[in-house]
Amino acid sequence: MSKSLQQQVIISGVGGQGVLFVTRLLAEAAINKSLAVFTSETHGMAQRGGTVLSHFKVGDFSSPLIRPAQADGVLALRAENLTQHGAFLKNGGWVIVNAENDVKNDNSLSIDAIDADTLAQKIGNPKAVNLIVLGFALAMAAKKGENRNTLFCSLAEIKAVLEGRFGKKKEMLKASLKALETGFSTIST
Repeated sequence: MSKSLQQQVIISGVGGQGVLFVTRLLAEAAINKSLAVFTSETHGMAQRGGTVLSHFKVGDFSSPLIRPAQADGVLALRAENLTQHGAFLKNGGWVIVNAENDVKNDNSLSIDAIDADTLAQKIGNPKAVNLIVLGFALAMAAKKGENRNTLFCSLAEIKAVLEGRFGKKKEMLKASLKALETGFSTIST
């Protein structure tokens, strides 16, 4: 990807789901690619399961906040968050959502759903929903390729960030990579 790349992504969930962790992984991946990064978070009542919203921008921007109808994509760690934050998405944007079933929409949104809660339970790591959703988003980006406005980074780049963060914490690294790969492997590229 070129250094002139610009991308805006909303990441939303609730307290304890790892919204900020996913934002940091994406930010580190962008920094590793020598791209400019802005992030901003709104925490709400996060300690009680309240909404956590993260604005993530990569590229040449002057403000960290994403305006309504300007986000290229939304990563929603809960289906309910899509209702709350879907207005940030621009026409032609993409959505990755953690949902048991396909999410109904008015056909103006490109929504791809994954049941990350069930997958997290199956791999024995119920707190891994965030990494499963991120892995799925990376798989969808790889599948859709350059013809689609998708995430700026690859599975390998996020794995490298995880290895840098958890290199000495072998069990945490192993669990994180397993969750990321579980999301990625749910579709064939």
